[in-house]
Amino acid sequence: MEIGPDKAALNSLRIDRQTTRHRSRGTLGLILLFVLVLLAGGVIGWLRWPKTSAVRTGAVREIATDRNQTVLNASGYVTARRQATVSSKMTGKVLEVLVEEGLKVEENQILARLDDANMRVNLDLENARVEVVQKSIAETRALLDQAQKELRRIVELGRNQIASVAEQDRAESEVKTLEARLARQESEVRAAIRQSAVWQQQIDDAIIRAPFTGIVISKNAQPGEMISPISAGGGYTRTGICTIVDMASLEIEVDVSESFLGRVVTGQRVQAVLDSYPDWKIPCRVIAIIPAADRQKATVKVRIGIDRLDPRILPDMGVKVAFQGSSEPAASASESAHGIVVAKSAILRNGDRDFVWVVKDGRIEKRAVKIGQMTGDEVQIAAGLAAGERVVLEGHASLRSGDRVKEMK
Repeated sequence: MEIGPDKAALNSLRIDRQTTRHRSRGTLGLILLFVLVLLAGGVIGWLRWPKTSAVRTGAVREIATDRNQTVLNASGYVTARRQATVSSKMTGKVLEVLVEEGLKVEENQILARLDDANMRVNLDLENARVEVVQKSIAETRALLDQAQKELRRIVELGRNQIASVAEQDRAESEVKTLEARLARQESEVRAAIRQSAVWQQQIDDAIIRAPFTGIVISKNAQPGEMISPISAGGGYTRTGICTIVDMASLEIEVDVSESFLGRVVTGQRVQAVLDSYPDWKIPCRVIAIIPAADRQKATVKVRIGIDRLDPRILPDMGVKVAFQGSSEPAASASESAHGIVVAKSAILRNGDRDFVWVVKDGRIEKRAVKIGQMTGDEVQIAAGLAAGERVVLEGHASLRSGDRVKEMK
């Protein structure tokens, strides 16, 4: 029985499953690759598509200002031009201290006394020496008077050829000797009197007095301690009795950056606010600009005088000052100008530059600004913004230029 041809025909109709399997796998891979490409493109497009963020915005406001507006802010301290730690001229033991902190003292008022017992003993000794020498002078003067009379008699006798020349010479020598002794004793009296004055001056120096009228701000010594005009004794010797401040000499010292020194001039009006009394504004004026710069801090020291002193102003108090734009008050309202301000929360910083997010046609843009004076919660804008523009106040995180935003009130 022959079946060869039929078998061949049947074999031709058989499906090659191996080839079909390979073709199906290739088609599936292409489909998966296409889907992945579509997903990646969708993700990239979603990431690049401008997002809509909800932010709180505020308008840039225009305000009226005058030419006396603040041009520079700085901080410093209240200082006293007249302040002294009162010491003694000599080393000695403190006998009593007559002042306490907070006490007002007048010029030449006694502040303390040192032990002067040894100096008084030496003064008494010198006074006794003066007395002894003065009595010796009286004796010498009596002898000199007698010798002068004797000399006159011998000279008269010599004229009558009764006294010899030798007797006359001895009488003259005696007079000259007594005159020299008297001159020496008078010099000793003057020296003794001057030495007495030295001891008296030291006794006076043992009484320490106030050099000027002021307030005692510290008491540095107690009775029984040693005091000296120089540091000695390994820390056991005091160098001052107390520290006095002349409250009428108080002023303010501030360090102004070299970059802003051109905004400060002598006589310029200044408004000062003590850290202790933030609501109290003190009128002041620039006294002087110290003609020397600090190379370490790149600053220049400025002295500011206080127009009206007050007992609340104390040395070393912290103070903030605002330098005004003019040394004279505005003459009329016509001299007023206009400025713009924004909320402080709108100002952001990138490195050394300030910027804000500006909302325009539903999108935001990053804009650099130059800021001026800060007053409360607002900042004056010197450049970069115009009145009426809207800026982002809250919701700055993850914002990018071109993003869509939804404003919230």
